[in-house]
Amino acid sequence: MIVRWVRAHAAELGKFGTVGIAGVFVNLGVFNLLRLGPLSPDSTVWGGTDRVLTAKIIATVVSIIFAWAAHRSWTFRGRATTRPVRELFVFGAVNVVAIAAEVGVLAISHYVLDFTSLLADNIATVIGIGLGTVLRYMGYKALVFTRAPDAS
Repeated sequence: MIVRWVRAHAAELGKFGTVGIAGVFVNLGVFNLLRLGPLSPDSTVWGGTDRVLTAKIIATVVSIIFAWAAHRSWTFRGRATTRPVRELFVFGAVNVVAIAAEVGVLAISHYVLDFTSLLADNIATVIGIGLGTVLRYMGYKALVFTRAPDAS
């Protein structure tokens, strides 16, 4: 049953995965640029305080904007609605849930388990991205790109 479902949705899942992988690179790239730059503990921009969660939220928002554009124009092109403002709003709401999951994983790792190295932060980020990806796909299919695919 699951194998049949995956086969029936293989093209869409492939596109979703491709956009997702690109989004991971965007997310990790922005996160690391911020963590090693203006939001690093050594930076004087924020008074030398650790802003790991701020960096994570900014990186995730940038990757969400990238993903919406890519999914709307490629992955779910046949399902994109004629109401892009509503679509973007619901897309954002689905991503708020996913961001909470991603940031939650990082917060538990960084602040509860005290794994504060850059490597540990990146491992927690990748785990959070995985959880967020599952939530996003389910939310996009159920709530955002709901119109039946075009026959073309």
